[in-house]
Amino acid sequence: MAVNRDGQADLHSHTTASDGTMRPAEVVALAKERGLGAVAITDHDTVDGIAEALEAGERLGITVVPGVEISTVAEGRDIHMLGYYIDWQSEEWRAKLGTLVSVRDRRNDMIARKLCELGCSITMDEVIAEARAQGKDGGSIGRPHIAAVLLSKGYVSSMQEAFDRYLGSEGAAYMNPPRLHPFEAIAWIKEAGGTCVIAHPGLYGSDALVEQIIAAGAQGIEVYHSDHSEADEARYMELAKRYGLIVTGGSDYHGERQGIVFHGELGSRSVGIEVLDQLKQD
Repeated sequence: MAVNRDGQADLHSHTTASDGTMRPAEVVALAKERGLGAVAITDHDTVDGIAEALEAGERLGITVVPGVEISTVAEGRDIHMLGYYIDWQSEEWRAKLGTLVSVRDRRNDMIARKLCELGCSITMDEVIAEARAQGKDGGSIGRPHIAAVLLSKGYVSSMQEAFDRYLGSEGAAYMNPPRLHPFEAIAWIKEAGGTCVIAHPGLYGSDALVEQIIAAGAQGIEVYHSDHSEADEARYMELAKRYGLIVTGGSDYHGERQGIVFHGELGSRSVGIEVLDQLKQD
């Protein structure tokens, strides 16, 4: 399908294939409603939502970019790497992603056990049931699903409190088992024929580390993100120019929970649709 040259591209969104609240086809339909020319489906450590999204894109006349957001760790920090136009149907690629889901499952078990130690009695069976109730029918389970159980059982009064008190990087139940290193994720994405972009660098608290990842072969950087300030955007735009990186942007849309949209409304951060050509050609 030819790229729609009208409108903008939101290059960061999540669906029920990972920790979003809308099915892939629903995210694509919302992108169309918002006047976007393209939307990337970048679920955490899975490509299970891409086929449905591509079908919806063909039907609705909007470009869908197949992508993924890979969870990695460096210097004790969670680092996310976006991969675009990967060979998402490759069995080898899917097997690699399967190892990441296994690590995510182990982390979830660790969090649930720690929460119980802290007096919040929850089980992974309850978390899985909550995820299914939200419309999830496969893929990876994430912290938002655990937060939803904490909320439903009255241990917190909001999703934000769940992350602030327990699940965020400073939370009492935060767990970070050994994971893939960002450098390895870069190699994986390139081996799968994709283009590698550093997700939301402003969240990592270390531009020195961001530059190390660039030096290791990252091809782009997410300058525009819902959690970036104007100062962040200016800083990472300068970094992109210095290193000749592709400039991307996206809302990191996860849908709505308890009336709150995470991280931003679909289309609230975007880039010109010509960036798709850069991501395909790199």
